[in-house]
Amino acid sequence: MRSAIAGAERIVVKIGSSSLTDRGRGLLPDRIDALVDVLAERRKAGAQVVLVSSGAIAAGLAPLGLARRPRDLATQQASASVGQMLLVTRYAASFERYGLTVGQVLLTADDLIRRAHYRNANRNFERLLDLGIVPIVNENDAVATDEIRFGDNDRLAALVAHLLRADALVLLSDVDGLYDGDPRRPGARLVPVVLSSDDLSDVVAGTTGASGVGTGGMASKVAAAQVATSAGVHVVLTSAGHAAGALAGEDVGTYFAPTGRRLPTRLLWLRHATTPRGRLTLDEGAVSAVVSRRASLLSVGVTGVSGDFVAGDPVDLVSTEGVAVARGLVAYDASELPPLLGKSTDAVSAKYRREVVHRDDLALL
Repeated sequence: MRSAIAGAERIVVKIGSSSLTDRGRGLLPDRIDALVDVLAERRKAGAQVVLVSSGAIAAGLAPLGLARRPRDLATQQASASVGQMLLVTRYAASFERYGLTVGQVLLTADDLIRRAHYRNANRNFERLLDLGIVPIVNENDAVATDEIRFGDNDRLAALVAHLLRADALVLLSDVDGLYDGDPRRPGARLVPVVLSSDDLSDVVAGTTGASGVGTGGMASKVAAAQVATSAGVHVVLTSAGHAAGALAGEDVGTYFAPTGRRLPTRLLWLRHATTPRGRLTLDEGAVSAVVSRRASLLSVGVTGVSGDFVAGDPVDLVSTEGVAVARGLVAYDASELPPLLGKSTDAVSAKYRREVVHRDDLALL
């Protein structure tokens, strides 16, 4: 299975802040050069490589005289503004040793939520790769707000892997793989292969590590791996020190096998890149129609509405037990729906005789 990593023609590699920076000292040039050595070798072998790199905020701490990652958004944005310049400049100098040019791509969640932005991002990536450029991707922390953040670069990397129809995703951190418990404690065992969610039933994944400079943790990496594998992407999770072995298909870290086929871009975007603005509660018949028959959702099957949304917003469709079964783009404002609940199409005025959520705008969860 790992041979798919070794033979991948298009690879997304993500590295975290703790692998590139030292709290209080900023960027660690030796670590950046070591990573670039590995990526440049793979690039020279003919593969297309996209690097999703954290580290902008962490890199900006020392120049701003900050001892730790700031908690307020404005100072985070200021730190990112300073740190992103340092980060990309250092990458550009390191890749230049191999005659390779880098291009900076800064994204917010809005760029993958709004369809027009999503297509523009795809065109930009494809052109950069056609020109032989190595894209360096990061969340645009300088302008991102709490409402439009990815939350961590693990999720961003998984979405970029799908956006580019990558063959493989390699997640690099300061831990050499997924363990069934805290790897700092005796008895914790490495999970070498994950074939399905059943292999994660006994795993307890933590959050941000001791370095305190990142935003993710093992839980976010596992979630990112599941997003990527559900779209047919091979994933390896390991430490930055094992990057060469991971890319060569060696038995390092944790390998996550693909669990699904590549979904149409629109459906994966809807399922993983959107944030629901509300919830529609469905009766049992409507749940069955949506899930089993992939039918459109009609007003007769909706029993409750919550949230503040307008037509075209993403909403979750939930069962009477509150379990989200699908996400879709709603065709009505939240204020329009209450008078329609439980009514058949024939029982409402002509202006409301349309689906609440059309089946082409539905992604099963």
